[in-house]
Amino acid sequence: MTAIRQEAIQMLEKVPEDKLSFVIQIMQGVNGLIGAPEAKSITDIKQFVMAPTERGQAADDYIREQRDYDRI
Repeated sequence: MTAIRQEAIQMLEKVPEDKLSFVIQIMQGVNGLIGAPEAKSITDIKQFVMAPTERGQAADDYIREQRDYDRI
């Protein structure tokens, strides 16, 4: 085992249990970058986008109105 691999394992052992899911996601992303077939890819970006709310749409309209009147 190389020194780098040993250091990585030691660092992983120090990661709190509740943060391991983030580490796994990062590692899967790195595997995806190098072309590893076992990495799961996220193709549906909609799971990260919040649905528009009525209040949010009103805020967007307000900002557009302010821009139209050169107030911002």
